[in-house]
Amino acid sequence: MPLTDVTVRTAKPRDKPYKLSDSGGLYVEVTPAGGKRWRWKYRIEGREKLLSMGVYPDVPLVLARVRRDDARKLLANGVDPSVHRQATKLAQAEGSANSFEVIGREWFAKHQSGWAISHSSKVIARLEKDVFPFIGSRPIAQIAASELLKVLQRIENRGALETAHKARVSCGQVFRYAIATGRTERDISADLRGALPPVRTKHMSSVTDPALVGPLLRMLHGYEGTLTVQCALKLAPLLFVRPGELRTAQW
Repeated sequence: MPLTDVTVRTAKPRDKPYKLSDSGGLYVEVTPAGGKRWRWKYRIEGREKLLSMGVYPDVPLVLARVRRDDARKLLANGVDPSVHRQATKLAQAEGSANSFEVIGREWFAKHQSGWAISHSSKVIARLEKDVFPFIGSRPIAQIAASELLKVLQRIENRGALETAHKARVSCGQVFRYAIATGRTERDISADLRGALPPVRTKHMSSVTDPALVGPLLRMLHGYEGTLTVQCALKLAPLLFVRPGELRTAQW
C-alpha cells in the first residue's frame, strides 16, 4: 500500500533499521537514530541496485516519487540511473573547474606581475563588477557570443561605453588563454567586433597662443594648495612630461 506523508512523518526509530515501502520500488529507511532516507530499488542487466533519493523531510514524499519516476524513465531507455547520476556530477564538477571566473582569475594571476598596479587593479575590478556576476559561473566552453554581448550592453547602458570596450578586450584575453590551456575551442569575443558603438574621443586642445600662455603660468604659480602639488605645477611647464611620470620622478 502506498505511503502517506503522515506515515513517514510519524514513523518511530527501532533498535534496527527498517523499511516502509511505497510503490514502484521506492521506500524510506528509518534508522535507529531517527533518520529517514529514501531509497529506490531497481534491476538492470539482471542485477539489483539501490539509488539514494534524498533524506526526509528535506525531500518530501511527493519529491521522492518524482525522482523515482525520472529514474524509471532513464531505466526504460536502457540508461542506468546510478551511472547517469555519476556522469552528471562529474560534468558539473568539470564545468565548475572550467568556469569563466575560475579561468579569468587564473589568467589574471599569470599576468598581473607584469602590469602596473594601477592597471591590474582596474582590470580585476572591471571583471569582478561587470562580468563575473553574470557569466562567471558558466563553463567557458558553453558561453555564447550573445551572452557576452548582453554583459557588455549592460555596461554600455549605464553610460560607460569605454569600459564596455575594455571589458570585451579583457574577456577576449581570457578566452584565448582558455584556448591555449585546452578548455575551449574559440574566442567568441571576436564575433562581437563592431557590436558596440565606437568610443568618440574628445581631445583637449593645448594652449599654444602666446597671449594665453602667460595667464596660464600665473594660474599655476598662484595655486595655494599643498606644497607637493605646487611644486608639480611649477615643474610641469619646464619638463613637459605626463602627470604620472612627474609624480613618480626620481630626484
